[in-house]
Parts: sequence; structure tokens; C-alpha cells
Amino acid sequence: MRQALVIGGGPAGLMSAEALSAAGLAVTVAEKMPTMGRKVLMAGKSGLNLTKEEARDAFVAAFRADWLRAPLQAFGPSEVRAWTEALGISTFAGSTGRVFPVGMKASPLLRAWLARLDAAGVALRTRWDWQGWADGGDALFATPGGLQRVAADVTVLALGGASWPRLGSDGGWVRHVGPVAPFRPANCGFHVAWSHHMATHFGAPVKAVVLRAGAEESRGEIVLSRDGIEGGGIYALAHLLRDGVALRLDLLPNHTQADVAARLAGGKAGESLSNRLRKALRLDAAKRALVQECARPLPDDPQALAALLKDLPVPLGGPMDMARAISCAGGLRADALDAGLMLTARPGVFAAGEMLDWEAPTGGYLLTGCMATGLWAGRHAAAYGQSAG
Repeated sequence: MRQALVIGGGPAGLMSAEALSAAGLAVTVAEKMPTMGRKVLMAGKSGLNLTKEEARDAFVAAFRADWLRAPLQAFGPSEVRAWTEALGISTFAGSTGRVFPVGMKASPLLRAWLARLDAAGVALRTRWDWQGWADGGDALFATPGGLQRVAADVTVLALGGASWPRLGSDGGWVRHVGPVAPFRPANCGFHVAWSHHMATHFGAPVKAVVLRAGAEESRGEIVLSRDGIEGGGIYALAHLLRDGVALRLDLLPNHTQADVAARLAGGKAGESLSNRLRKALRLDAAKRALVQECARPLPDDPQALAALLKDLPVPLGGPMDMARAISCAGGLRADALDAGLMLTARPGVFAAGEMLDWEAPTGGYLLTGCMATGLWAGRHAAAYGQSAG
């Protein structure tokens, strides 16, 4: 029987293992952490967002990686739901199209998946830390039992990116594989040099705002923190903001500028500006603080102030640390791989998941992207192994 090795026990690696096993290869999965799927479990703490129900072309277009169109077309939202249901885990789609397992938790899905792999004869090895290649091409691992050398007919690398390093994805594999586009944080918060006046608002959510960066915009919640701004609204624009595109906020997206100006003009004589913002526009304390922080001194003219509230500039510093980013950009470049995700410099070795150079927003795209590339690499690795035999 042909031997397959998968290095990395996250969703991309486990999906590759499933494809290889289904094709009749003997599969070993080597994971350096004590358990498989740790990042999946972390993602599931706030509800495991599996995918997003939307038209296939729109779904694929959300990925900033045209070279991965084929894997995403082959395993998209409908396939993710069917695969999950086959594990015995029911799913549902929320009002935004985001798809979750019933119960919202990751652990039942991961247990069922690992059980199915075990029943198929897949060998799952934990605390096996990949050390690169030995002479002759065997994979070397540091394990609790000492250095292990593994020969395989085909290998799939699913070693993760560089975000959340405490869960195992630390990017250390770049010593052994390349060429690599530099890692950069994605879906991340940004530093802001707040004055001391903002301290009372740290932790406060800012809701019902539209964020703009260049020609793109995002509608969602942000959170003011000691270090800056975090939250889903800003994550969606991180790919632009990290390159220096300015951030601007519409604090009243449900009102026209003319309506805002009229409400401001209708205030009582002698009323303080803060009271006008609170009473006439119902701006909460966090929004009022943002306006004062980013645009002092505020204009008295209602038209000028309305324009500011509809287009408030927020001076950002750089992105927050990679360790705090939900995901990352960068990784193994497209020109290092063929259409089946095999390394052109190392025939028989394939790559999948976050270690590839792609990025996507949150909302179900990230997990689907890992699974889709894992399945694609696994199927092509199986075909390569069988043809070589």
C-alpha cells in the first residue's frame, strides 16, 4: 500500500488525510501540538462559523487569491454543509448567510471527524514536531520518543500561517520550504495613540457605523481598546489599512448629511455641543468621545459638523501584533506550486491551508478556504502517489 504523510493536524491537514485515505493510501497525520485541531476549537468558542451561504462566484471573489479559484469552486459552501451533515452534525444559516453547526460548538464536529479518520485507519500522531528533510527526502520529527524519520510516497504540508502561534501556527516551517511571501497580519485590529480622555471608554463597543478605506466600506461593530480599535468592522478593511489607506467613519449611516445638519441646527440656544450631539442625534458616549478625540476643535456650523460626523477621520498607527490577528496574509507563493498544489521544487510534496499565500475576511471564508485547499491537495497527492506506483 502506498504511504501518505500529512504534516499538520488542523482543518487543511485533516481534510487532506480524509482524501488520501478515501483513495486507498495508508495515511499518517503528524501534529506538533498535544491535540489535533486546536485552532478550530478556538474559533468555536464564539460559535464555529463553517462557511457562508452565497453565490459561488461571490464567495470565491471574497478571497484575495485568484490562483485558488479551482479548489474553492470544487468545495464551497454547499459542499461544506453536506460534508458536515455527513458527520452527523446539523447546520443552520443565520440572517447574514453565515453557517454554523447546530449547538454552535466546534468540539462535537472535531470529535466526529477524528473518529471517522480513526475508523478509516488514519494514524494520528501528536507532539510530532517537523524538523525538515533528511538526506534522501524522508521527513524528520522531534517526538517524545526521540527523533523519528518517516518515508512516504506523497506528503501534504498543512503547517498553518503565523497568527495565533500559541495554537501551533508559528510560521517556523519557512526554514524548510519556499519561496515565501512575507507574513502580515490580516483580520486584525489597529493601534491608535489615544489621549488619556479615552480611558473610560476602553472596552466600549461602537455600533451602527460604516467604516471606509478608499473605495471599500464595511458596516459592523468596532471596539475601543487601550491599544486602539478592534472588531469585525475594522477587520474587513485590514488589507487596505495595513498599507496606509486612511480610515474614515460614518457615525450616522442611517441619516443623510442634510438630515444631520438640520437636527443640529434645531438645538436650543446656548446648548452645549456635547448635549446637541447627545439629544439631537442620540450619539452615545463612545461615539461622542471619538468625535472629540479625532476632530477637536469641532466646528460650530451645523453643515460642517454634519459633514464631519458622516466622514470622521481616525488616525491609525500600524496593525496589532501577528499573535493577535485572526489570520494572516503571506505564505508559500503561487509560483512555488503547480495547479494541484504540489511544490515544483519537490515532486510528491503538496501544500494546503493557511501556509499558502492567500487571505480572506472572517465570516466563514477562512475555514472553508483551509478545507477546500486541503481536499484539493489531498486528492492531487493521492493521484500522484497512485500514478507513481
